[in-house]
Amino acid sequence: MPGINVQILVAAVLGILLGWWVSGLADTSATRDLVLYTSGIVGGIFIDLLKMVLIPLVFTSIAVGIANLQAHHQVHRVWTTTLGYFAVSTSLAMLLALTVANIFKPGAGLELSLFKDAMENFEANQLTMAEFFVHFFHNLFMNPFAALAQAKVLPVVIFALFIGIALVIGGERYRNILNLLQEFLELIMRIVRWIMVLAPLGILALLIKLVGTQDVMLLKTVTGFIALVFGTTLIHGLVVLPLLLFIITRKSPLWFLRGARDAMVTAFATSSSTASLPVTLRCAEEQLHVRRDIAGFVIPLGATVNMDGTALYEAAAALFVANLVGIELSLAQQLVIFFTAMIASMGAPGIPSAGMVTMIMVLQSVGLPAEAVAILLPIDRLLDTVRTAVNVEGDMVGSLVVQHVTDR
Repeated sequence: MPGINVQILVAAVLGILLGWWVSGLADTSATRDLVLYTSGIVGGIFIDLLKMVLIPLVFTSIAVGIANLQAHHQVHRVWTTTLGYFAVSTSLAMLLALTVANIFKPGAGLELSLFKDAMENFEANQLTMAEFFVHFFHNLFMNPFAALAQAKVLPVVIFALFIGIALVIGGERYRNILNLLQEFLELIMRIVRWIMVLAPLGILALLIKLVGTQDVMLLKTVTGFIALVFGTTLIHGLVVLPLLLFIITRKSPLWFLRGARDAMVTAFATSSSTASLPVTLRCAEEQLHVRRDIAGFVIPLGATVNMDGTALYEAAAALFVANLVGIELSLAQQLVIFFTAMIASMGAPGIPSAGMVTMIMVLQSVGLPAEAVAILLPIDRLLDTVRTAVNVEGDMVGSLVVQHVTDR
């Protein structure tokens, strides 16, 4: 029987092919309804299993990771290297997006009337930069039990950081608690390995539903923008990030992509960096050989604040909307988009449709109509696949870079 890596790859290919076949069936087809219904159930169970272990995994991996880093007197170098890498990789992603969008000008010449109904029926939940910061910082610090119960990742990360630091300062006094957390982390990773047995089936189901429910006519209309986002994101994921990894660590890009494949395929299928986190940590530790203390700190933090694919998408989408409404953005306005998209990608506020709200913030930063988000909503789920895979790839590259720099 082929290994789990091969099974996941085969499942992803089959899922896309079967989804394409389903999309060609009539809307009234009983076969289509049955396949989509079954896929929804199986895919939903797989995501729910990942979410089940997500919060305890984030909490224990960060707390234990910080405690172990402090014990080796590396924490300052790890912090600075991690944040420096996040800033560089996100900046490279947005520079690439803005450069390509300026060259190819997606949306230029498209009739805005094609999207008139969508824009009229869409109510933009607008959020200013000041309001964004209020929401963002308010959601950093909250009752840890409420955060754990509501699966709010960012406040759980912050609380785990405090616990990890307290464990170090307390030293031997809290040794039993640290040992307990380490054993609990090993227990959670064992459960993750059980869940991975179902990964091929879950990914197959998720991709069948994703591809099978796309509006083909709409995709044809905005095909240029979709191709630009997919192409630019793939360039960042297959060229820029592996090249950055090779320059710093001399690790082979092919070796990395083979080791990271499971996590990237899972991220592509689930469109969620956080839901993919259990698989990402497993790949980093078991296949890329990142130490548990490094992986346990860099990857959960990256899943909440390091979003290369999202920043790239928001920068490209802003120029797409500007071309649609016939506005020429100056260099100064594009720099505003650059910094706003970087801030927005670091963490969306805890409100419904948070990703779209941060997209509105980017549009408003240069005076573009917030209602234009309605144009992006129907294609957002499709575009979310590849940008999430690159988000996850960026976190794994970051863990290898941090390990290499701190071990020197």
